[in-house]
Amino acid sequence: MCFAPVLNFVDAPSHPANVARDTYIEVDGITQPAPAPRFSRTPASVQHGGHQPGQDTDTVLKAMGFAEQEIAGLREAGAIH
Repeated sequence: MCFAPVLNFVDAPSHPANVARDTYIEVDGITQPAPAPRFSRTPASVQHGGHQPGQDTDTVLKAMGFAEQEIAGLREAGAIH
């Protein structure tokens, strides 16, 4: 037996319980779930909207310790785009 409604993606952001808890946010014109869980001492925030596929590949690989030459080799081999 259900004790609460199951809301669809259209109705969920406007449900009073979700509005009261700021469960959804809008980023770049797109409504999406807010970061969770939320901690009072370490608040989360959304830095930007979605990126295009592959837009962050070089940045992520560099942060993982890959050298420019290694990244170029992966690209030449077709492992990344």
